[in-house]
Amino acid sequence: MWRRYLLAILLLFNGFPANAEPTKEFAALLDEHWQWRLEADPTFTSMLGDRRYNDRWEDLTIEAIEDRQTSERGFLRRLLSIDSAQLPEDDQLSYDLLRRDLQYRVEAHRFHSYLMPVTQNSGVQTLQNLAEIIPLFKVEDFEDWLERIAAVDTVLAQTIQLLEEGRRSGRVAPAVLMQRVPDQLMLHQVEDARDSPFYSAFVELPPSIEPAEQERLRATAVEVIEDSVVPAYRRFSRYFSNTYLPESRESIGVSALPDGAAYYEHLARYYTTTQMTPDEIHRIGLSEVSRIRAEMEAVIDELEFDGDFAGFLHYLRTDPKFYFGSREELFNAYLVICKQVDPQLVRLFGVLPRMPYGVRPIPDNIAPDTTTAYYTPPAADGSRAGYYYVNLHRPEVRPRYEIEVLSVHEAVPGHHLQLALQMELGDMPEFRRYSFITAFVEGWGLYSESLGYDLGLYRDPYSRFGALTYEMWRAIRLVVDTGMHYKGWTRQQAIDFFRDNAAKTEVDIINEIDRYLSMPGQALAYKIGQLRILELRAKAEQTLGASFDIRRFHDALLGGGSLPLEVLAIRMDRWLARELAGT
Repeated sequence: MWRRYLLAILLLFNGFPANAEPTKEFAALLDEHWQWRLEADPTFTSMLGDRRYNDRWEDLTIEAIEDRQTSERGFLRRLLSIDSAQLPEDDQLSYDLLRRDLQYRVEAHRFHSYLMPVTQNSGVQTLQNLAEIIPLFKVEDFEDWLERIAAVDTVLAQTIQLLEEGRRSGRVAPAVLMQRVPDQLMLHQVEDARDSPFYSAFVELPPSIEPAEQERLRATAVEVIEDSVVPAYRRFSRYFSNTYLPESRESIGVSALPDGAAYYEHLARYYTTTQMTPDEIHRIGLSEVSRIRAEMEAVIDELEFDGDFAGFLHYLRTDPKFYFGSREELFNAYLVICKQVDPQLVRLFGVLPRMPYGVRPIPDNIAPDTTTAYYTPPAADGSRAGYYYVNLHRPEVRPRYEIEVLSVHEAVPGHHLQLALQMELGDMPEFRRYSFITAFVEGWGLYSESLGYDLGLYRDPYSRFGALTYEMWRAIRLVVDTGMHYKGWTRQQAIDFFRDNAAKTEVDIINEIDRYLSMPGQALAYKIGQLRILELRAKAEQTLGASFDIRRFHDALLGGGSLPLEVLAIRMDRWLARELAGT
């Protein structure tokens, strides 16, 4: 005992507390791991606005992938050697979050999902889209982009190696998804380099670049695209159409892959940040579908519609009054809703992000095969705002009644508010500032849809039905994702279940079902996260009664950044205790 006291006295005499060494060791590990991650994933680094690796892509060779796995195992061993009990409370949270992330990556490696690097809406056919979300302002930025374009042939060759290894080991993607890819690859096989998607960044160069430099950059882009990019895509396309596509699998669920059932169970735990089994999640989905269906029936009764539920969905999908006549009208409708919501946010939040957001169309080359909308966060250095991307492909199938609910999910108070605010949090490790824990982020997005009522939206029954349709959509996900990947459902069975219960159009339903096939387990996070946030709010309202302040609740919920659901519950319990104590 006396030795411990002596050690404490000596440490204090030297000017630092007893846990300083673990704290320093942990801080050094955090920094080293973050810098390693930035170098290992250059596209992620560029998206943050960090220009150090703007001239390169991620190395996709098997050797590099194995090396990265070795590094992650090494970081995990070093982390576990640190006694987390000796760290300050904030560092203990960061320790647990990093441990979870590294353990997931180590566990996931054995399933070899990297051997299926191409989906119907991501992969080598979409590399050019990086130009939309990286800083391109100076001559050096465009020269770096040219270096990246010149290396596309290497990325394509490495991707073929991964696909081949997957083919040999029985890990290939479903044919129904791969059948969409050849047309996407054709967009890169141009006769005129200026028609290449990679040339788009050079069409309108910043006026700060001298005209002579602009011409040089454009000429170089044409040369690189003609000499390297187009031939590389032609080679890849031949391989894909002649070798890979014919051997892609007829089965759809990941349970058909080697060790597939265990892989899906792993994905369910990872995406929901719970220990729930796929069967449990499936049952929750069925229960939620039943509950929401009853609320939808009530709206139909309110409208005095002369017909049944299926008839009402058919009416919504086919009556022209629910759709726009042009891309411009559809785009303007999104802009109007966003501007209507923005000034109302102060009613629900005490802290708002400084970074603004914009609205952009989804690029035409991926719009036919992707979802209704998505969001990209701002650059870390403030050089790019956040962007809410909306799908303008075939406006005649994009209903008016879903614009409000979609916008509050993807923009504010959904993804932009939460992710931009997270990036602006104060003293927090970088890996937490830019983390994306799906159950929290997408759970918040779905919870935000319910806030539309507080923001003056959903005033007519059709908009309310649209909001219920979107909640139903996420409940359906729990059923069809587990159904296809774990319980042996067919793709058509999933499409039919979706169509029978939600007013989404046929195009959206098919794209959504195919998205779940290409991203198994990810769709489970939304509803599970939302349900947990609603539970936390109900608990706070019941406990605090009249003193419950929705602004303080939201600020506390978002104030720790993206967190696993069980960690979030602990954080909010501590906040609730402080609220009760009046501190």
